Amino acid sequence: MDTTLRDGAQGANISFTLNDKVRLTLLLDELGVDYVEGGWPGSNPKDEEYFREIRKYSLRHAKVAAFSSTRRRDTKPSNDPSLNAVLRTGVDTVVLFGKSWVLHVTEILRVSKEDNLEMIYDSVNYMKSHGLEVIFDAEHFYQGFKEDPDYALSVVKTAEDAGARVVVLADTNGAMMPNEVYEITRRVVNTVKVKVGLHMHNDSGCAVANTIMGVLAGARHVQGTINGIGERTGNADLIQVIPNLLIKVGLRALNGPGSLRRLREVSKLVYELAGLQPNPYQPYVGDYAFTHKAGVHVDAVLKNPRAYEHIDPEVVGNSRRFILSELSGSSNLVVYLEENGIKVDKRDERVKKALMRIKELENRGYSFDLAPASAVLIALRELNLYRDMIRVEYWRVIDESGMNLAVVKVNGQLEVAEGVGPVHAVDLALRRALQKVYPELSGVTLTDYRVVLPSEVKNTESLVRVTAEFTDGVRRWRTIGVSTSVIKASIEALVSGLDYYLQLSRLRAIERTQSS
Repeated sequence: MDTTLRDGAQGANISFTLNDKVRLTLLLDELGVDYVEGGWPGSNPKDEEYFREIRKYSLRHAKVAAFSSTRRRDTKPSNDPSLNAVLRTGVDTVVLFGKSWVLHVTEILRVSKEDNLEMIYDSVNYMKSHGLEVIFDAEHFYQGFKEDPDYALSVVKTAEDAGARVVVLADTNGAMMPNEVYEITRRVVNTVKVKVGLHMHNDSGCAVANTIMGVLAGARHVQGTINGIGERTGNADLIQVIPNLLIKVGLRALNGPGSLRRLREVSKLVYELAGLQPNPYQPYVGDYAFTHKAGVHVDAVLKNPRAYEHIDPEVVGNSRRFILSELSGSSNLVVYLEENGIKVDKRDERVKKALMRIKELENRGYSFDLAPASAVLIALRELNLYRDMIRVEYWRVIDESGMNLAVVKVNGQLEVAEGVGPVHAVDLALRRALQKVYPELSGVTLTDYRVVLPSEVKNTESLVRVTAEFTDGVRRWRTIGVSTSVIKASIEALVSGLDYYLQLSRLRAIERTQSS
């Protein structure tokens, strides 16, 4: 059961629009999850509108579930507004949560333990009598079990007796350790006859591990959110749970064997809808999940990917990457050159010289894992494949009275440009000058520009690192510039990006001529 639309929306600074909720529901259905918890009808207008809107769509596999609480104390189920709001949605499945920790029963709800059990029984039975499938979430179950195991067990037994199809054990505080989850879950599995579920929060960083341990203990219903977003530190990340269950444990966790390939797509969409930057280090789907930097690792992966990869990245819609740095070996550089059509033996002394130059520059503040195209330019020089195509003879930036004017002389061409900022002005002037000599550069676009300040500011002359990303509509590449001047660093990054395009275009043209 995916609970992103409710649990995920409870994360700080996260809010989904109605269209977001519908779009994600449809994609989760395509992914192959069994249930999508759409929200809590009666708690807010958006969730009520969602349940009306989603009925217009035909889902291929997933069931949409509504979330609600047990009836209020001293209120009959038939008079409880929250329960009746669920009935008005027309859903076939409801997730009802109730208290299983005595602390919450007596100090939060302020009812007797017996009254709490009656509230649970009445609510589950009421939903069941109206034909709904009931999934009962035992809130704070593990904390409740540790303090009063008999009462916690009586809560899930009461829900079972009332007709719940699944009783879900929730680590609502996110405090449990995996060994505790296994032992307690195993006890419940051996106590009740219905299916046991899991709902883990991540406050101790164990939500995914606790979910897996609960499944190994016999639970067969799992709840979580995409990317683990949710209240406080979040919930169990289904992006990690699903492939772990499918690939590592060997259980069917999705409807259809090809669904795993959609994981990265789904993860990226949720980050986008939530307004969050994707976590590049996220297991399975992150940009760096199958990225290799150390030379020993790269050399081994090129020989046999299993040496450092626990699965084929394509299984989850990801891909393998190699990056260059001071930790790199010749294999890293050779991979980048081969990707650009340049065949070279990694034992070539010129490759080793290029690598030494790269490591020397990294020691001076460059970071070629951020900008591999700049590393390729260094290698081309050492391989005697580089030709001087861009000569920056003069540049000056004038910033007065809000006007940003750049004057550059490149390859004998003098050009002046005004921009919305000094870097923009320089970029315009450089392009205008160069396009007079290389008109093909009109097809190259700057897509990203970033200034990275030093992590340790030593003085006013500290280095500034600038990266620039370009595309020609087919490929993307990134270059870097480093200087005590942000303008000078920017010019280096911009010129290197255009130079990279020209150098590779020239080499490809030579290769085509030779092959013909």
